[in-house]
Amino acid sequence: MTYSDVLLHIDGKWRGSSSGRSIRVFDPATEDAIGTVAHADKTDLDEALAAASKGFKTWRAVAPFDRAKVMRKAAALVRERSATIAWLLVKEQGKTLVEALAETATSADIIEWFAEEGRRTYGRLIPPRAQGIYQIAYKEPVGPVAAFSPWNFPINLTVRKLSAALAAGCSIIVKAAEETPASPAELIRAFVDAGVPTGVINLVYGEPSEISEHLIPHPVIRKISFTGSTSVGKKLAAMAGLHMKRVTMELGGHAPAILFEDADVDSSVKALITAKYRNAGQVCMSPTRFLVQGGVYDKFVEKFVDAASSLKVGSGLDKDTQMGPLANERRIIAISDMVQDATSKGARVSTGGHRIGNKGHFFEPTVVIDVPKEARGMNEEPFGPLALISPFSTFDDVVTEANRLPFGLASYAFTNSIKTATAIASALESGMVAINSAILGLPETPFGGVQDSGYGSEGGTEAMDGYLNTKFVSQTGM
Repeated sequence: MTYSDVLLHIDGKWRGSSSGRSIRVFDPATEDAIGTVAHADKTDLDEALAAASKGFKTWRAVAPFDRAKVMRKAAALVRERSATIAWLLVKEQGKTLVEALAETATSADIIEWFAEEGRRTYGRLIPPRAQGIYQIAYKEPVGPVAAFSPWNFPINLTVRKLSAALAAGCSIIVKAAEETPASPAELIRAFVDAGVPTGVINLVYGEPSEISEHLIPHPVIRKISFTGSTSVGKKLAAMAGLHMKRVTMELGGHAPAILFEDADVDSSVKALITAKYRNAGQVCMSPTRFLVQGGVYDKFVEKFVDAASSLKVGSGLDKDTQMGPLANERRIIAISDMVQDATSKGARVSTGGHRIGNKGHFFEPTVVIDVPKEARGMNEEPFGPLALISPFSTFDDVVTEANRLPFGLASYAFTNSIKTATAIASALESGMVAINSAILGLPETPFGGVQDSGYGSEGGTEAMDGYLNTKFVSQTGM
């Protein structure tokens, strides 16, 4: 397989930027340039806006039943092309091939789920106060969407926005990540080849701030969906608010993973090792603050450290690799700084803590124990292969620590007590809570956070709400 230069998709055509500009793309495992992606300028963005406006008029008129047919065909094409898409994803993002194949397969599932959900955007008949009156409330697509997706899950986090928009009858402009452009481009190619009409889906890359500042205020755009950092999300939400635009924000997290003394330590370690080091820890709902009750603290630390230190790190294309490189040099610097800061405040590194080699963005799976809450990593999202473990004594103590930060995307807890499980699920200020597992984010379940982790959902029936308006019609004398 080869990595080809990535083009824009505007008004049904794959093409370069009108200015001829492009951005280089690098393989995080080697740091070698592997291709380029077209850099859209304002002329390209205006063409995409015009196409989305035209495409919306076409697509909203397509019956939900027929939209679903096209989307199911797109899902089938994603599955047929999964080997190629996954390979591209590994080359540009770094995750293991197993993870890339799983992301591709899950994306096809998401498309199918939304295809069917779009057929169930029911309205209702409201009983009138007098005869001869019919009161009807029904759903309509909100309009053209501007969607911004990140580099850590370039297919999965694009397909959630794309599928919900299309199922609702909206057109869309996708601004995918410049660091990982090929895999989302192939996702969109599957929709185009499945028969989505011209102008309904548009794909651009370029300078993120320039694109957001042009698209979000534009009168064509009626809805914004963004996945990324809390700091950027707040800026985009403020911009959207100035223009009364509907917004879904899936932002940063800092997930507590709580282990009570009555939990099964072995099964907890197995679940949390997978969740922590998946995609080298570059996951918004990755467990980051491990809070372990005193009676099992030493046992958990020993088993978790043994499991982390045994992980094989290498190229994602190597079949034996269990954790690939970080996506870019920025993450190497950030994780190194957090480790150094934690140790300067009294924490201890039990395994890892260093970059691996001097070529490629490889970093050791790292465990730091006895971490004080003042450490930088306990307050800022690590977004890397860094597990921070601290002890706690009582239920109230751990709830206070878990809810101390303004983030509320995901939380995890492990206990064999139904009473404790019920109490902790209720007490955690988080949009998603997993008890005795680390499985979240299925197509049919809500996916989103609270507080500084954003608002709105990108999963479950709730995900459709942000792409639909409710219209009320009262008919009299008929």
